[in-house]
Amino acid sequence: MNLARRRRPLDVWPAFVDAVASLLMVVIFVLLVAAVGQQFLTGAILGRDQALARLNARVSELADMLAMQRAESARVSELLAVRTASLAAAEDASAAQQARLDEQAAQLEERAGIIAEQSRELDQAAARLATLENEVAALEALKARLAQELEDASAAREDVRARLAEQRELNIAAQAQVELLNRQLAELRTQLASLAETLEAREAEITRKDLRIGELGEKLNVALAAKAAQLQRYRSDFFGRLREALGEVPGIRVVGDRFVLPAELLFASGTDELGPAGRRQVAHVAETLARLMTQIPPDIDWILRVDGHTDRRPINTPRFPSNWELSAARAIAIVRELMRFGIPPERLAATGFGAEHPIDPGNDPAALARNRRIEFKLTSR
Repeated sequence: MNLARRRRPLDVWPAFVDAVASLLMVVIFVLLVAAVGQQFLTGAILGRDQALARLNARVSELADMLAMQRAESARVSELLAVRTASLAAAEDASAAQQARLDEQAAQLEERAGIIAEQSRELDQAAARLATLENEVAALEALKARLAQELEDASAAREDVRARLAEQRELNIAAQAQVELLNRQLAELRTQLASLAETLEAREAEITRKDLRIGELGEKLNVALAAKAAQLQRYRSDFFGRLREALGEVPGIRVVGDRFVLPAELLFASGTDELGPAGRRQVAHVAETLARLMTQIPPDIDWILRVDGHTDRRPINTPRFPSNWELSAARAIAIVRELMRFGIPPERLAATGFGAEHPIDPGNDPAALARNRRIEFKLTSR
């Protein structure tokens, strides 16, 4: 019985099943791990694709901005080249104009020297003329005395002739004296004629010099008029640039040689303190004037006069006893603000006119507002 049991074959199926089951579990675990890893990798790859898409969009946007910046840089470079060429042309024109002005100044100095020399010659001629006039007066007196003596001598000669006729005897001494007087009278007449010719020549010379002085004066007036015309051109340029800088502000206008700003744009009612808007307007004026200063030749002695005007309504406060004080204080406030922006004080002047120079004679609110104003006048010193 025991031998039969020993000879029974070995049963390995349970162990094989256990091994296969374990292997299957391992395979399933590996597949689960692979599936989870695949899902994780898919999510990571999808996130990276989205980030890469955002980065590509940002790169495209930056490329567009770079292209726009390059185009703007090219436009600025072209504008800078144009401005540089304009500046060079302006500098050349300014240099040429300065040379012409220097030449005119030299000519004026030379003419001034000629005028001074001619003035000295005229003074000397006047002195000589005065001496000649004194001599002529003395000769006229001598002539009168000699004429009187001649009349006396004629009377004496007639008397002598009467006596000779009566006495039939010639007085040799009386005839010799008459002949001597006649010769002296003839010599005096010759001297008077010579002096008259000399006087006429001097008068003609003085007339010629007067004409020369008149011509030089006219030339000087023409030169001064040219300077004034040149300043007028810069004044027009200043007003045009100032109007362009201030823009379409109501109430701004140009009246003759003055640029008019309403006082309400700069100051509150009854004060001389510039508000924020007023400071911006004065800043535009200072910027425009600073650019113009570089173009006005140094031989033109100019100033910017700031005139303050009020309406006819009186003011009486501790700070401003009258409209005069208010208008002058406003003009001074603007001048100080211009100096703060770098305008030299020797090129500025402040004037207060009160209510004495209205531009609108009416009494309605619109007329009063037009009379409350600040005027800028670019003029010579």
